[in-house]
Amino acid sequence: MAAPFVASGSFPAVDARMVPMGEQGVPRSAEVVIIGGGVIGTSIAFHLAEAGVRDVVVVERHDLGSGSTAKAAGGVRAQFGDELNIRLGARSLEAFSRFAERPGQEIDLQRVGYLFLMSKAEDVAAFERSVALQNTLGVPSRMIDVAEAQRRSPLIDPDGLVAASFSPDDGHCTPESVVLGYAIGARRLGAHLVTHCDVRGIEERTGEIAGVVTDRGRIATRAVICAAGAWSARVGSMVGVDLPVVPYRRQVIVTEAVDGLPDAMPMTIDFTTTFYFHREGPGLLLGMSDPDQEPGFHLERSDAWLPRLSEAIAARAPRILDAGLTSGWAGLYEVTPDHNALIGEAKSVSRFLYATGFSGHGFLQGPAVGEIIRDLYLEREPFADIAALDAGRFDNQRIRPETHLV
Repeated sequence: MAAPFVASGSFPAVDARMVPMGEQGVPRSAEVVIIGGGVIGTSIAFHLAEAGVRDVVVVERHDLGSGSTAKAAGGVRAQFGDELNIRLGARSLEAFSRFAERPGQEIDLQRVGYLFLMSKAEDVAAFERSVALQNTLGVPSRMIDVAEAQRRSPLIDPDGLVAASFSPDDGHCTPESVVLGYAIGARRLGAHLVTHCDVRGIEERTGEIAGVVTDRGRIATRAVICAAGAWSARVGSMVGVDLPVVPYRRQVIVTEAVDGLPDAMPMTIDFTTTFYFHREGPGLLLGMSDPDQEPGFHLERSDAWLPRLSEAIAARAPRILDAGLTSGWAGLYEVTPDHNALIGEAKSVSRFLYATGFSGHGFLQGPAVGEIIRDLYLEREPFADIAALDAGRFDNQRIRPETHLV
């Protein structure tokens, strides 16, 4: 995976409508302000600008894509156990497949498939139900035996495995390139992207948004979209909206070259341990969730998870232990109580929309979410009913747990 790009100077000159600026390069006004410049924020900006919305402004506290997006493993899939997540994943896969034409950026999409490995009978039964649901929605996933799983991903040790699921349409691509494509496309269509600009508050008057206050000046606006990822709870609190998002550190490492890797080796996930890996150039990118990880904005790398990771590697893909390490990084998952996204519009304040809390699925769902927020903003019917993802569901205990987590 390439190093995260630096937004300053990264974009070509565009013929965009001139926007009145304050003294520090921040627009004085906007039709809508998007808080957060990762894949969700830039996707929303592109889709809004493409639909003709004028004065779209993205405010990002660091560089574009420098938050969770740049730290993602890059997996894209439609293999989920929940119908809405399947629809979001499949819609996004379609967009990723055409990304070179719209918005116009190469993203190194590798449709090598996702391979879930199972070692428990109860997991097999759950995946069989999920595959049946996925098939009704047009996803070409299927259950396969252990022998086929090993042929597709020859690094795995089959001991203890009982079955696997595979979908050839899934795969991985480069998160930074996706953000770059959406950002360039949004700017070309007239959107304004402001980096290194921290939001300090949101002005509200009699239930309506009046402006966004930043450390570089005020932006008058009547609409705000929160796409701030792990920092979304803070943004929601500015207008009294509870966005129950908690940050958790997740880490990945990249190995040196590994001999004999097939070109089409799938993203491989040991479902019991959550250990996963996929090709990254001549080596591998790999990671695993850490059940002992404390919540919080822990952005530094830690070695505390490595013994558990090494144990999982030894049990499922022991050859990887012989590979040297070249790099690694820590990022944040933005986790909700049921590990599903928060997508909707607040009822307590006018024109405050949100798309956050994706719990590790934000990158792969980014294109579809951009479409949905565009339609919600324009008060049109989106392609999928996302009422179940309203942030208020936790008030009524309407949780919708997702089982296919990584």
